Amino acid sequence: MDSNPEIGRSIMAGAIRTNYHDRDGQPDGDGSSARPLLMIHGSGPGVSAWANWRLNIDALAQGRRVIAPDMVGFGFTDRPEGAVYGKELWVRHLADFLDALGIAQVDLVGNSFGGALALAFAIAHPERVGRLVLMGSAGLSFPLTEGLDAVWGYSPSIAAMRRLLDVFAFDRGLVSDELAELRYRASIRPGFQESFAAMFPAPRQNGVDALASEEAAIAALPHRALIIHGREDRVIPPETSQRLFALIADAELHMFGRCGHWTQIEHADRFNRLVDDFLRDGSR
Repeated sequence: MDSNPEIGRSIMAGAIRTNYHDRDGQPDGDGSSARPLLMIHGSGPGVSAWANWRLNIDALAQGRRVIAPDMVGFGFTDRPEGAVYGKELWVRHLADFLDALGIAQVDLVGNSFGGALALAFAIAHPERVGRLVLMGSAGLSFPLTEGLDAVWGYSPSIAAMRRLLDVFAFDRGLVSDELAELRYRASIRPGFQESFAAMFPAPRQNGVDALASEEAAIAALPHRALIIHGREDRVIPPETSQRLFALIADAELHMFGRCGHWTQIEHADRFNRLVDDFLRDGSR
């Protein structure tokens, strides 16, 4: 029986058994001081770190360590009984996870929901963050889109998953019946839909607002930030990244045309080069 590539290593982060992927691409003994890169996935139904970052982890693990956890309540990480899902729990889980690995500081890449957590973590623990990459990021308040309402309001069926994949991708060639069935099967694994449905109940505007950080706190961030967005994103408005770019002093913004919410998949090679160059840039 084939092993599931979504299941990686396991570690206790506080009281939460956490599934994560860990690639160490630093040559032994080269004296490199490259910070580890922590990649935080988005919040789609049945999502996992591997499903989100499968085209990026190995490419970015050239000369650095790349770590991608399933956040609490997602993927193959614990779903604690009675957990109150929200920004506070997820930020604490990240801190506990880094403590468990003995890592003092990381660069952060956050996708959508994961971008909101990257911002919140950098605000709460600025000394633990080197550089920020925010891709299709939440983290500011914006009017709930039809696309995000559909993602968070997902009710499991192959047809519903197919509709969601059509929302995520600009290039419909990436969306097949096989992929829809695969992601549907992932979404109905035991406990997956129950925890997902508990995270962002209606009215879902509350979920957008709860993930938002204070604009003044974002503006005070000292970190260098790379902000990436798909121009045709129907889940998180591209204007959100433009607002983040206006707020963060040491930021650069890259907008991909002919791209939806899946920048890291739709333009994987260019995304990987962009992030790698940004993290390697030795200036400030």
